[in-house]
Amino acid sequence: MSAAAVKASGGLGVSPCGGLRLTVNGATVLLRPAGALWIEAAQMLVVADLHFEKGSAYAARGQLLPPYDTGETLRRLEAEVAAMAPRTLVFLGDSFHDGQAEDRLHPSYAARIAALATGRTLVWVVGNHDADGPRLLPGDLADELTVDTLTLRHEPQPGDQPGEASGHLHPAARIAGGGRSVRRRCFVTDGSRIVLPAFGAYAGGLNVRDGAFRALFATPPLAAALGTDRVHPVGWNSLRGD
Repeated sequence: MSAAAVKASGGLGVSPCGGLRLTVNGATVLLRPAGALWIEAAQMLVVADLHFEKGSAYAARGQLLPPYDTGETLRRLEAEVAAMAPRTLVFLGDSFHDGQAEDRLHPSYAARIAALATGRTLVWVVGNHDADGPRLLPGDLADELTVDTLTLRHEPQPGDQPGEASGHLHPAARIAGGGRSVRRRCFVTDGSRIVLPAFGAYAGGLNVRDGAFRALFATPPLAAALGTDRVHPVGWNSLRGD
């Protein structure tokens, strides 16, 4: 792995849950195997790019996908909330795939999303797909959110942005070895800023070797690839393009 990234992050620690504990701009965070970010000091759970109702959006255009993406995304999110019991749950933008997605939600899904706000604060950071935020569901809207030494926003900003935690780019890592390669969603960080993986079941991913990531990091970052029950730190030189 990148020595510069590890030094900047204050070293790595594997959690009993299989997550990866490190520091970003001085704030201790836990990278969860499901793709959620846990900010320990604030007892805050952050997920990015859920893209609720992407399947129904594709179906409306004649691209028939199994219509189970919202249910599967919610199932995984509910498991994260049950495991971590956060005081605050933050949706880091593009929670809905488009401006009409909330209207397409099955009532049972809407009720499950609303239930996530019970006993905690729910914050919807707006993204480019859902700039107006939800109209009927509980929670607060925010363009960005400052927590400890971190600034949570949907889209990463150019230049040096210490403490930025963002989504939008859907990072994914391709790792080669032993004559084969695997592709996994991942976090990517240099210890100063971090980009979260997309949490949504149908969200897809952009290879971290893409130029969109190169512009964000002055030194080679660390990819934290999501396994079944563990987050795997992968150094820059072990990553491959698609």
